[in-house]
Amino acid sequence: MAEQDHEAAPGSGSGTIASPPERAPMRDEDGDIRPEFVEQVSQAIDEGRAGFLRETVAELHEADLGDLVEALDPDQRPRLVELTGTDFDFSALNEVDDTVREEILEELEPETVAEGVRELESDDAVELLQDLDEKDQDEILEKLPPAERVALERSLEYPENSAGRRMQSDFIAVPPDWNVGQVIDYMRETPELPDRFFEIYAVDATRQLKGAVALDALLRARRPVPITELIDEDRHRVSVDEDLSEVARLFGKYNLVAAPVLDSAQRLQGVITIDDVVDIIEEEADEEVKALGGVTSDEELSDTFWTIAKGRFNWLLVNLATAFLASSVLGLFEGQLEKMVALAVLAPIVASQGGNAATQTMTVAVRALATRELGSSNALRVVLREGLVGLVNGIAFAVITGVAAVAWFKIPGLGIVIGLAMLCNLIAGALGGILIPMLINRLKADPAVASGTFVTTVTDVVGFMSFLGIATLWFGLK
Repeated sequence: MAEQDHEAAPGSGSGTIASPPERAPMRDEDGDIRPEFVEQVSQAIDEGRAGFLRETVAELHEADLGDLVEALDPDQRPRLVELTGTDFDFSALNEVDDTVREEILEELEPETVAEGVRELESDDAVELLQDLDEKDQDEILEKLPPAERVALERSLEYPENSAGRRMQSDFIAVPPDWNVGQVIDYMRETPELPDRFFEIYAVDATRQLKGAVALDALLRARRPVPITELIDEDRHRVSVDEDLSEVARLFGKYNLVAAPVLDSAQRLQGVITIDDVVDIIEEEADEEVKALGGVTSDEELSDTFWTIAKGRFNWLLVNLATAFLASSVLGLFEGQLEKMVALAVLAPIVASQGGNAATQTMTVAVRALATRELGSSNALRVVLREGLVGLVNGIAFAVITGVAAVAWFKIPGLGIVIGLAMLCNLIAGALGGILIPMLINRLKADPAVASGTFVTTVTDVVGFMSFLGIATLWFGLK
């Protein structure tokens, strides 16, 4: 029996049922979720008004539903799923932070999750399950029909960042001897087809891929035309073991909207579509930005302060060690610093400016390495170019800081000293900003993660050493 929303009207007699309140708009003119909408949904959850909640979530896009889930209190999130039942789109859980998703799934019964997973496309189902503990995965998979369970287990066995893990195992495959009319009739008469597709794949009895037929070519052809005449045999293909970053580059380079995924025997296993690639690009960009700041890729806004503190501690410890190394250079010139206070005042300026120049170069270098725009074929040219950039900017800022230092401390020689130091450090920063990421990449490590700390250390050490060393030689400080 369907649940109904019951709410007695004020002053009414028993048995009078008021109409449910009108639902507030979800978003304001800026696209932000309205607090009154969240409050209305929150109140409905507390009161158990399943009918109102079902109507609400049924009208929301999965991305909007994900935003709503994140806006609710943690204890209300699994309750919303339970109250809305089959009207809740589980793909919305792929739109929330990993921490939020895992907390919700842990609170739900395995039967409930399994029922929701059955309604998802295979790639969305894998994305939903992949971060769960193996025990939790098994409990959910056991509740699925054998055929669906085997398909998901096979996808979960592929490496995490591989095309096999992200591919959609639902696709349209037809024999290569069919004609256009047979293919169209098959699509019309077969109920269980992917919700969205861009290509038809021709495969033989052993699932060997013979080629792909684009939908536009299929729909423009007459029914008697054999699909072999429409097949694009040179269609770009992806291996199940191919790294997702390579897949994204392939899509970008050749303007693909879909690509078949093949195993080592060239058998068709699935398909990757443009919506998957957009997610891949967003995830990679997110990881690179976090890595440049020394933040772990799995840190989320929903994490607790303790989890975030632990995740950031190790890299901060490395930064502290390198900071002591840079500061030790100042200790070598302790006597000189005592004799001329201006040196202590100006030394951080040289180091800071070199660090800023290095960060600019490093950002470009790390991005170029990630997109494969920087390689052995053009490495020398790019390194020389960055060195010239450091030289030009070094000369410019040598003049600016030299004039400023003389005007400030009224010591003519100080302008020459800081100018030469500034020139040295900006060149060092430019070269360090590109050579260090290239070296780290050559060592098969992630340059986005480690480059920042080492580049900063180089510019600090070179900045202090050059400024104080040149000052010692120029003024004869002992």
